[in-house]
Amino acid sequence: MTATLTPVEARSPLFGRLLLAEWTKIRSVRSTIWSFIMLILVTFGFTALFIGLTVGQWTKADPDQRARIISDPAGTILGSGFQFGQLTICVLGVLVISSEYSTGMIRSTLLAVPSRLPMLAAKCVVFAALVFVVAEAIAFPSFFMGAAILHSKVVVSISDPGVLRAVIGSGLYLSVLGLFALAIGGIVRHSAGGITGVIAFVLVIAPLTQLLPGNLGRYVHAYLPTSAGVLIGQSHPATDDVLTAWQGFGVFCLWTAALLAIAALLLKRRDA
Repeated sequence: MTATLTPVEARSPLFGRLLLAEWTKIRSVRSTIWSFIMLILVTFGFTALFIGLTVGQWTKADPDQRARIISDPAGTILGSGFQFGQLTICVLGVLVISSEYSTGMIRSTLLAVPSRLPMLAAKCVVFAALVFVVAEAIAFPSFFMGAAILHSKVVVSISDPGVLRAVIGSGLYLSVLGLFALAIGGIVRHSAGGITGVIAFVLVIAPLTQLLPGNLGRYVHAYLPTSAGVLIGQSHPATDDVLTAWQGFGVFCLWTAALLAIAALLLKRRDA
């Protein structure tokens, strides 16, 4: 007795082929290449600039600022570059999916994968893996460069407690940030709107919540996605941190998973 495939099953490619198709799409567009080039230039450039200024202004700096740097030099180094470099991942994450809607390629993709969700899953896996590899390839030399510049004021080594986790965590943070941006792009389905939404989370909403009075602002800010996520890139928690590094990263992952679930639901229900 032979099994009979339905038309949908007969046309549904294996997940491995979906991964290959998504890899081909991501690596063949110029936005991917230019985004990673900008990530490299911005991260290295601002790391050298900010750490160099920190060393040059060390004696004039506020004592509290110097104390924060001494308590977490790795977080200072990594945050100096990735603070602005992360914006390239925000843009790229949105474009990975929104560009398919703007060009009409999404119709061909969904014709080949009628069930839709495997396509979204493959896109997420390929993009997150690519961002993680590139981010780690940047995080390690960025840390060593910053440590060398900061050496005359504060000595920090990759073998110090929490430092290796912070360096690897920076790559994890950017990977989840990419998925966070991808989810918003899938929900909005418009490049400009999606990019605006992601950057609003990163640069606008988080600082504004700190204006809320008392512990309300402190806790609201702590549980925002990117505010919680960046804690994984710190080797030691600050005295006013509400969450630990892994708790913050977990909160960020929950935010991202929720947005991806919404994007998946809308992908199933809406027309291309």
